[in-house]
Amino acid sequence: MKDEIPNLKDFDQRLRDEAHEDLADIINEEPTSKTQIIAIYGKGGIGKSFTLANLSHMMAEQGKRVLLIGCDPKSDTTSLLFGGKACPTIIETSTKKKLAGEEVQIGDVCFKRGGVFAMELGGPEVGRGCGGRGIIHGFELLEKLGFHDWDFDYVLLDFLGDVVCGGFGLPIARDMAQKVILVASNDLQSLYVANNVCSAVEYFRKLGGNVGVAGLVINKDDGTGEAAAFAEAVDIPILAAIPQDDDLRKKSANYQIVGTAESQWGALFASLGDNVAVAPPVRPTPLDQDGLLGLFDASETGGDVVLEPATDTDMRGKNAVEKVSLEVVYDDA
Repeated sequence: MKDEIPNLKDFDQRLRDEAHEDLADIINEEPTSKTQIIAIYGKGGIGKSFTLANLSHMMAEQGKRVLLIGCDPKSDTTSLLFGGKACPTIIETSTKKKLAGEEVQIGDVCFKRGGVFAMELGGPEVGRGCGGRGIIHGFELLEKLGFHDWDFDYVLLDFLGDVVCGGFGLPIARDMAQKVILVASNDLQSLYVANNVCSAVEYFRKLGGNVGVAGLVINKDDGTGEAAAFAEAVDIPILAAIPQDDDLRKKSANYQIVGTAESQWGALFASLGDNVAVAPPVRPTPLDQDGLLGLFDASETGGDVVLEPATDTDMRGKNAVEKVSLEVVYDDA
């Protein structure tokens, strides 16, 4: 059975061999590869870690081999999975080991619970480096640990979506992931971030990339419908709508897993797991700023504001001095 499942090294090579093809235009059925590398993006605080911890736990219950990698400098992806305990990060551990003249071992940075294997890349100390560069460095260390030889059905990467720059855009820019999943809510800021990620995906597709968007997870859904309207506008499916519910809020705050068959929310995350598995990567159609604002009531967003150009006099204020015009004005003949 094990021989039927390709390892990550084989999967990586297959993606490189197919680099000349536009996968999002030709894939319209369930992905055939047993290994899927999926990058999850969303606004900070929107609930990516909550979604991923429970999704990965449910996938493991379903018999899948899952590796969850936190790629956010906050290093909070695995906190819910491990009951609030901080997971030693790869970057922090690497620094300490290097100073001690030792090599990092997989057991130093990778931990497991409920069948899920999980680790955190981490980031630099505040004010001492670039978070994006830290992500790149973290993946370099993963490769040294044998990343391409590991054998998993799913590798889930939790990325901060607020800034889609070099390090945080790595899975999209370098075709590291097969597809992207967005997490957002019915608010303008989270949909702005989701739309930015769609723009990044489309940009790299035009440069020859193959990563597509598998769909949107609506978290804290209050039923107002803006996130659903966004998904329809950019032409991506909704993979799940997680309701705004006090029970979910309390369990998340107490680091309790709800992505299990024993929970009342088990069916929801089981359905999400099934949808994530079969959703093909598609090309989104990102919105411009006016299109994004158009999803909301103008009275709530200021979408009906008209831009009024400033004048030189406005800018100079009390220092404004009327300039004598050099224009020659002729009287009517």
